Amino acid sequence: MKMSRMMAVMRARFREFYRDTASWSWNLVMPILIITGFSFIFSGDSEDMFKVAVLQNDSNDDIAFLKTDYIRFIKVTDLESAMTKVQRHQIDMLLDLTGKPKYWINEHSANGYMLEKIFHESFLASSLSFQRELVSGQDIRYVDWVMPGVLAMNMMFSCLWGVGWVVVRYRKNGVLRRLQATPLTPFEFLSAQVIARMIIVTAVTLMVFLGADLVVDFTMRGSYLALFLVFFSGAACLTSMGLMVATRLRTEEVADGLLNLLSWPMMIFSGVWFSMEGTHPVAQFISQMFPLTHLVDASRRIMIDGAGVSGVVFEISLLSGLTLLLLFIASRLFRWS
Repeated sequence: MKMSRMMAVMRARFREFYRDTASWSWNLVMPILIITGFSFIFSGDSEDMFKVAVLQNDSNDDIAFLKTDYIRFIKVTDLESAMTKVQRHQIDMLLDLTGKPKYWINEHSANGYMLEKIFHESFLASSLSFQRELVSGQDIRYVDWVMPGVLAMNMMFSCLWGVGWVVVRYRKNGVLRRLQATPLTPFEFLSAQVIARMIIVTAVTLMVFLGADLVVDFTMRGSYLALFLVFFSGAACLTSMGLMVATRLRTEEVADGLLNLLSWPMMIFSGVWFSMEGTHPVAQFISQMFPLTHLVDASRRIMIDGAGVSGVVFEISLLSGLTLLLLFIASRLFRWS
């Protein structure tokens, strides 16, 4: 008897899933989109063994070394920032071809040592000579590099599902219809949702930050005030995105599919797990369209590079501006029932 009741519930749930075409469509499309995204970002003939940053003029394109296979050559415009990456073992060699040719390697980098041997071999028969420069610096652990992305990603999920999915449930259960009978306006309701979620997410992120610091002792070189402002503005922006999804939807299944469609590309293209530097230019352009990218970049500059408030003003302003824009649009599209 108990088994028959369970089977009846299961059959009803299967029918509900089948009839909700939008829900099962997302379940089919999303894995394909994820695989396609990874395939696009990591497309290439082979895996590069070394990374070389090049500061050069267009007239230097005929240098044979710049055509060496299995070396990824990255054009840069800022010598100081590129030198910092050599110090941290993020780049194996830096070439300056704009004036008197120079190159920098990290004296403690095994890749830099091997790359220098290849570099000198390619110039044995050439009259071009380079001035050798050394830099020293400690390798940045992957946990130090990925920690800002993990914190930002955790905020993203909490903001999107903690507001977007819940508001849809309110609509489905009739809560919003009862609120419609009160003097509360859509903008007031949505603003209250954003503020409440910002406070909750900020508090949770603080606890995660302190707990993770006790466990892994990650790097924090910048301003705590700057980090707080970046996370606070990021939480507001991501919450507003969640409200945009929930303005008119009536079922949690569709909301879940749309939130997944929004969150997975952001995770892939925003540099949470791997650097977008050196990926396809179109992928780098797409990454700049996501607020999570600017949240991750700003938090990394604070925690790893030691930036203060002035160093992340652009990201704070951008995220705050997007918050107001998305909140305004959501209030115009919002439907109580």
